[in-house]
Amino acid sequence: MRYAQGGGLTDAERAARERIRLQAVERFEGEVKNREIAAALRVSERSVERWRRAWRERGETGILSKGSPGRPRLNPTQIARLERQLERGPLVHGWADQRWTLARVKMLIGRLFHVSYTVEGT
Repeated sequence: MRYAQGGGLTDAERAARERIRLQAVERFEGEVKNREIAAALRVSERSVERWRRAWRERGETGILSKGSPGRPRLNPTQIARLERQLERGPLVHGWADQRWTLARVKMLIGRLFHVSYTVEGT
């Protein structure tokens, strides 16, 4: 099961995944091997390894859902303003070439709106 960053899940789907993790915890306490847990719950061994590590480090709270990521940081008006600024190009904003990179867009958002985003993959 792979999901986009933030899950893209409804509350019911998130709760169902949490129930699976709690079933894994019951097996951790019974010292069942990761491979057996993964097969029984129909998840990857890698997921079970991550859950077990989180459970060891933080207990049951370590494997609980963190909930939805919350509301977007930019409102529709700000997004429209950002789009207009992006259309003007990087040169206008002080960069030496015409390439928009994720890092540059992040910096521009910070300058315009004083909001910080995490850029994945950098």
